[in-house]
Amino acid sequence: MPDYITGGCLCGLVTFELEDRFDNFYFCHCEQCRRVTGSSHASNAITNRTNIKWVKGHELVTRFDHPDGAFSKVFCSRCGSGLPHESQNGKDLVVPVGCLDTSPSMSPNAQIFCAEKASWFKEGIHAPEYKGFVPVR
Repeated sequence: MPDYITGGCLCGLVTFELEDRFDNFYFCHCEQCRRVTGSSHASNAITNRTNIKWVKGHELVTRFDHPDGAFSKVFCSRCGSGLPHESQNGKDLVVPVGCLDTSPSMSPNAQIFCAEKASWFKEGIHAPEYKGFVPVR
């Protein structure tokens, strides 16, 4: 019997489940992924395009396909959280790992587009760590 993993958006109106079965787990540093996430990189796990069951809120899922590129952003139309989506070529399901309720059993197996990595990424990795929000002045 397969292990299942659940996920959803920040506001909780969209939820889904899928098998904890991924082919790859990437940290993507390309400019498009940085812009679409608003972060240093995207953390995406790749699985079979049929490996998803929308539990609730699928009608709130909105998709943006970039007209000049082969990437998409799928998100909750209420809170904006990134959600799983079929790749533009229709072969894979791209799962933003941050929308999962628990960690997948697979660890990241590659960092891609590292030539486009944000110049401040390395410094951020070495910055002091805190358990919660600490205003730094």
